[in-house]
Amino acid sequence: MNIHFIAIGGSAMHNLAIALHRKGYRVTGSDDEIFNPAKSRLEKEGLLPPAEGWFPENITCQLDAVVLGMHARKDNPELQRAVELGLKIYSYPEFLYEQSKNKLRVVIGGSHGKTSITAMILHVLKEQGVEYDYMVGAQLDGFDVMVELTETAPVMIIEGDEYLTSALDLRPKFHVYKPDIAVISGIAWDHMNVFPTFENYVEQFRIFAELLPPDGSLIYCSEDAEVVKLAENVKATELKIPYGIPPHSVVDGITYLETGESEVPLQIFGKHNLMNVEAARNVCNRLNVSDSNFYKAISTYKGANNRLEKLAETGSTTVFRDFAHAPSKLKATINAVKEQFPNRLLVACFELHTYSSLNEAFLHQYAHCMDEADVAIVYFSPHALELKKLPMLDAQKVAAAFEKQDLYVFTDSQALEKELLSNQWANANLLMMSSGNYDGIDVKALAGKIAEKATN
Repeated sequence: MNIHFIAIGGSAMHNLAIALHRKGYRVTGSDDEIFNPAKSRLEKEGLLPPAEGWFPENITCQLDAVVLGMHARKDNPELQRAVELGLKIYSYPEFLYEQSKNKLRVVIGGSHGKTSITAMILHVLKEQGVEYDYMVGAQLDGFDVMVELTETAPVMIIEGDEYLTSALDLRPKFHVYKPDIAVISGIAWDHMNVFPTFENYVEQFRIFAELLPPDGSLIYCSEDAEVVKLAENVKATELKIPYGIPPHSVVDGITYLETGESEVPLQIFGKHNLMNVEAARNVCNRLNVSDSNFYKAISTYKGANNRLEKLAETGSTTVFRDFAHAPSKLKATINAVKEQFPNRLLVACFELHTYSSLNEAFLHQYAHCMDEADVAIVYFSPHALELKKLPMLDAQKVAAAFEKQDLYVFTDSQALEKELLSNQWANANLLMMSSGNYDGIDVKALAGKIAEKATN
């Protein structure tokens, strides 16, 4: 098949392009800007467009399909040409569904934990030698692409994002996948630019659950009152499997699962991750993986990139990076690090980067989310506000919204980095939380400098 990608440089799009190229498809693509790692990965596969920009001449009748990325707008000249020619146009999730419609589909949804649960399932199934296709929203150790599509795998594991499908299709992505097994890890209002009220946001998860077939399974978090209420009212399936925080202990900075038969040491920690483990275990049970085999495999799981990822460590200092941006995840991540290292000072640094977090009307949702941090820092970029065409935020109002005394607000990335490097780091941890990049701060390099300073 001949497939053309409009906006091939996106994180998900370039991975799908690589997966189809490896499957034997003829793949072309275009984009108006492509950054690393997508640029170097596409170049390595021979898929990097020769020039940046949109070129209608790329769109011909020889194409079997066009895949449209979320980055592309309705007036995109290549999209307009594809419409004129009557070509088959898929959104990214539509194409994934088309490739998996004859497989068992496991779709992991929720405001937080999606990537981690998906990654845990993939890790366990790989350890057990189970054949599967997948799509996950982060780069994982042991997986060189975030998407794999085969002709033979009987099951596909999909991270189900609730954001919009494409410029032409305003459905949430996870509605398109039509799950046979659905997970809902939690519901906490996000994407207020798309879902203007909490009720409207919750409704998307209700629709997702009702897409299950009668013999489908709904695996849901019993620790979330909103999820429980939703699950109780789902009519599509009678098989509803709740999960919560499993019995565990923390000894010398290591978390152990207490299974009744043994204590299983984990390389991850935090109550939110323990719930993610339980979600993954229940999915794997539905895929005929026994508990004993699950526990053996999960003990070697090290976590997904940018999900409480350990960047540097000394005897008394650890630097973590996390994707946390929603209020519930922010709180859970900070609490997890503090509980795991109760005797260390915790410096938590959070970047406001998403549309919701940069919106003054949403800021109050962050009240008390950083209370457990010993030192709390919030960063936002005036440039990011300009790009999103949002009004400039007032630093004092940002600080007030978190309702935490002595919270520091920075709007200059160089000043932030200088401040962090000036601190004494013996017996202290740093937690960097963002879905952005702090206006270009090299967080890995920063972590190395802090670790070096802590040992001197």
